[in-house]
Amino acid sequence: MRIMGLDFGSKTVGVAVSDSLFVTAQGVEIIRRKEENKLRQTLARIEELITEYEVGEIVLGLPKNMNATEGARVDLTMEFKEKLERRTGLPVYMWDERLTTVAADRAMMEAGVRRENRKDYVDMIAASLILQGYLDRRSMDNGSDMQK
Repeated sequence: MRIMGLDFGSKTVGVAVSDSLFVTAQGVEIIRRKEENKLRQTLARIEELITEYEVGEIVLGLPKNMNATEGARVDLTMEFKEKLERRTGLPVYMWDERLTTVAADRAMMEAGVRRENRKDYVDMIAASLILQGYLDRRSMDNGSDMQK
């Protein structure tokens, strides 16, 4: 079994998966969404990846504001969480994703990725950072206080 990390956005969904020992997160792909309100193809692709990588649970980034308040994006993400749970039957855990996109962009800058190419990878790297944070916390806590 593996764990899947998702960075849900209005135009893309970054996808990452853990290794089978739940130690590291690796970026898998970016799912491009044709329309913000249409999720059928996005959910279908996530289901394919769940099967391919033998995923048993999902971690979804929660886009809180920097002051920890929840805005409109959180509501859309929570609706997506409910659809994921219904469609896949898997538990979906929320993980604070504040600054993951900034960290992903900074990592690419330090790696010498050209500015015009960064947008092609930022969501997948952000999904990896979301998942890695969850994995690190899980290993410290042995999963005892993870919130669904």
